[in-house]
Amino acid sequence: MARQNLETEILYGMDFIPRGSVPAPREVELLPSTDDRDAQPRLDEIEARFATAFPICESLSGATQPVFGEGNPEADIVFVGEAPGADEDRLGRPFVGAAGTKLDDIIKAMGLSREGVYIANVLKARPPGNRNPLPDEVDAHAPYLVEQLLAIRPKVIVALGRPAAHFLLGTHEAISRLRGVWGVWRHGEVAIPVMPTFHPAYLLRQYTIEVRTQVWNDMKQVLSKLEESLR
Repeated sequence: MARQNLETEILYGMDFIPRGSVPAPREVELLPSTDDRDAQPRLDEIEARFATAFPICESLSGATQPVFGEGNPEADIVFVGEAPGADEDRLGRPFVGAAGTKLDDIIKAMGLSREGVYIANVLKARPPGNRNPLPDEVDAHAPYLVEQLLAIRPKVIVALGRPAAHFLLGTHEAISRLRGVWGVWRHGEVAIPVMPTFHPAYLLRQYTIEVRTQVWNDMKQVLSKLEESLR
């Protein structure tokens, strides 16, 4: 247990712990796509279409610009959060505030890079006061996320927090019960494994060894699933 806790602290940026105490995480080789699809033009078209409808919901009229998503259009892993916050709304990019920095730490600890994955939210416009998305807002914005996922066709989706997990898995279970248990996002004939985990913002609020270990164990499952898919 002590070794596991030490590993978790090192991987999550506790720099005062000697890094030589445990092995560095092994990087996962992301192989090039074997099909002839080109997701980027489709993503560009979806983004342009959303921009013309922004912010879609009157309840989101305070948002200043769309936050569509970014990353590798042929990523093997897509991270899905709930909605942009103030920093994201200001910059037009997902996960760039404090929670985004922590997500970057997690991605790096996995042996991956932000540029190699894809990051998006269910909502593409900031809710007032960073509140949770309302059901009608999810209904209006989620089709764009669905199109993103169908264009990218990742091997794994990571649901960051309750709203994202609820939408992707069609459930109302508490995130504490969902996290760490594989689910499946289905759309027509498409079925993609989903790993629900705590949102990085929750991780920052509850920055305990227990929560960090839970999130890291979830990410280790993601890496194992990805490695299986590349064999």
